[in-house]
Amino acid sequence: MEIKNILFATDFSAVSRKAAPYAADLAKRYAATLYILHVIQDIEKITEWYAPKVSLSELHKVMEEKSRQELQNCCKEGLDGYQKVEYRLIKGSPSEEILKFQQNNNIGLIVIGAHSGKSSGKAEMFGITADTLVKHALCPVLTVTISDDEIEESNDPKICSDGEIRL
Repeated sequence: MEIKNILFATDFSAVSRKAAPYAADLAKRYAATLYILHVIQDIEKITEWYAPKVSLSELHKVMEEKSRQELQNCCKEGLDGYQKVEYRLIKGSPSEEILKFQQNNNIGLIVIGAHSGKSSGKAEMFGITADTLVKHALCPVLTVTISDDEIEESNDPKICSDGEIRL
């Protein structure tokens, strides 16, 4: 089996930080290019029926700036010095954009952190993005989960451990 490109999709959460070393280790073993991708949720689609009190263009600008910073810093420790890495920041629906990226970039493996439904009592095994990828990706998907006691809240008031941006 030959894997030339590995995609690590991150939402900057604790489970994504735990998944990063898996992505880096697999990229090393296969001498593959590791793409680290973050998808900024397109809030215009979410809020189009609301009357937002903030400028969406300003909010997008802040989200993009914060996401670029996080993307560069999120995985430094987890990559363990691996150099064959490319960073991507895309706006849209996370599962749709990850699937599109996989198909357009000859990705042979996707690595993603998966939120289990244990603490929330949900019947689903994964979060919606991981679940969609497992069901629809045209390549294998490695999901990494963490126990409930490993989940931590971010100290940054603007980006939380679940990837949600709070103002």
